Amino acid sequence: MSTAPAGARPTGTFTPAPGGAGLGRMVLAQARMEARLMLRNGEQLLLAIVIPVIVLVGGVAAAGRLGSTFEGHAPVDLLTPGVLALAVMSTAFTSVAIATGFERRYGVIKLLGSSPLPRHGLLLGKVLALLNVVALQLVVLVVVALALGWEPSLASPARTVLGLLLTVGLGTAAFASLGLLVAGALRAEATLALANLVYLLLMAGGGVVLPTSTYGAAGGLIQWLPSGALGEAMRSTLVHADIDGRSLLVLAAWAVLGALLTARTFRWE
Repeated sequence: MSTAPAGARPTGTFTPAPGGAGLGRMVLAQARMEARLMLRNGEQLLLAIVIPVIVLVGGVAAAGRLGSTFEGHAPVDLLTPGVLALAVMSTAFTSVAIATGFERRYGVIKLLGSSPLPRHGLLLGKVLALLNVVALQLVVLVVVALALGWEPSLASPARTVLGLLLTVGLGTAAFASLGLLVAGALRAEATLALANLVYLLLMAGGGVVLPTSTYGAAGGLIQWLPSGALGEAMRSTLVHADIDGRSLLVLAAWAVLGALLTARTFRWE
């Protein structure tokens, strides 16, 4: 019978392997948990799926009864890009702000701060979870729009896909940074009230669902809001197969501004 030399580590199936997981595995685990929590929350589903579907179906039905068109386009062709932009805004801004605000209140972020997951890993996990939820809600809304007769422009598929990716990416970054700014500076109850109020105001008058040209003289100002820029960029891509560079730059500027302000004001506890 042989014996292991003194000081040698045992090997085998049940050999202990102490030590933390790599950053990539921790971020992916955090992203999976964040995404599951968002999809299990009824209020988050209401903002992400139910309200955009109601706006799309209700808008198309109302326009059909009135026999109206938008700038020569069928109502569903012009409303669908706006509703997709609304869905991005609802998840990236309102859902992120409310969820993060209550995580601060209940000490979840403080608890995670004591884990091996670093702060930038926590933010990366939130970003990945957010992108997954945005992709899922866009798939659901596209299926509903196609069932209603939506015909997106196929004049330049490559340009359309590139414009869509840039619009969703920059729109998510802009609104997520603003959502974290609100959640990191205010109490949870104030964040809940302000995030819902801003969401309703931008949905009704922020140029996200309807083109900024329908707001008359105010459209010139609304197109500089993140909601107006997101809606215009989405319509340019899916209605005209074009990339709206000005609106994308506006979204990028809001993303940078929101990130800088969040970095200076966010309170983890």
